[in-house]
Amino acid sequence: QIQLVESGGGLVQAGGSLRLSCAASGRTSFDNYAMGWVRQAPGKDREFVAAINWSGQRTSYANSVKGRFTISRDNAKNAVYLQMNSLKVEDTASYFCATRYAPGSWYPSRDDEFNYWGQGTQVTVSS
Repeated sequence: QIQLVESGGGLVQAGGSLRLSCAASGRTSFDNYAMGWVRQAPGKDREFVAAINWSGQRTSYANSVKGRFTISRDNAKNAVYLQMNSLKVEDTASYFCATRYAPGSWYPSRDDEFNYWGQGTQVTVSS
């Protein structure tokens, strides 16, 4: 059973930074798994934020976070990270780590293309 546990959320002022972490378990290795982050604000649909392929060499971002957020991974630790800079009030949401087995060149670019999810961590950006 794959488990994803997020950490690092919190309250931050607009313009500030946070770094989210996600620890994956349930497999010997996540080397063949794409990883990503999605978010959901109250009353809004779930939104794709970022994804990274199995090797870490390819990344993709939602237009709303491009240039401000950076996704990275450490396969030795079965971990994925989301560095969030220049945070805006509209970034306030629950952030979920997600994964999907994807050993080839393809990797998810939409929130519904992941099939394992964490419980989420809350990020609140105040004005």
